[in-house]
Amino acid sequence: MRTRALDDVHGILHHQNTIYEATVPAARYVAAVLSDPRTLLPVDKARGSFPGRMRAELLTWIASVADGVRDAIAFDDYPPAVAMRGMRPLLFSAASTYVDDIDRHVSEAALAACIPLLDDARLMHHRASLVPSIRDVLGTSELWQHRERAIDALDDWDEDSSGLEGQRNPFLFCDTDLSPDDFPWHPGSREGLHEEPPF
Repeated sequence: MRTRALDDVHGILHHQNTIYEATVPAARYVAAVLSDPRTLLPVDKARGSFPGRMRAELLTWIASVADGVRDAIAFDDYPPAVAMRGMRPLLFSAASTYVDDIDRHVSEAALAACIPLLDDARLMHHRASLVPSIRDVLGTSELWQHRERAIDALDDWDEDSSGLEGQRNPFLFCDTDLSPDDFPWHPGSREGLHEEPPF
């Protein structure tokens, strides 16, 4: 099942990490429907994507909104951001229900949603209780984005992230011992160029 509503939630109500006026009631609605049995239905995704349930998709959206609220913290007088900041305890309550879900994708999405919400002073006391799950579930996720989120959260909270460092995004790091001068195409090199570009 792939619904137009889910596409709209991702593409219109929170496009490019923006918090709109409509994002606020949508987030309240998503938090309310997480417990609906229909969210256990599978969602069709792009070929090559991990399979998953609607509940995991909705929790992933909550995580994205929570990140957007954190990014919009400088806009103190922007009404939608103010309203979303006020809703963080509600969103946390909805997401944290599923951190121990038997479905791994749901559990990971729930933890990923909780992390940015725990920047709220009203919720910080929940950090310590989630650290073991963040290490064990997100820290060993098949998705490097989840592993990155786990490491960053543990580091930010002054918790031990040892053992997870080698699991960061492999495309961000290169283990070569070569220097840029060892490549013929490094900036400033003319080696390998046979003629000036035609412009």
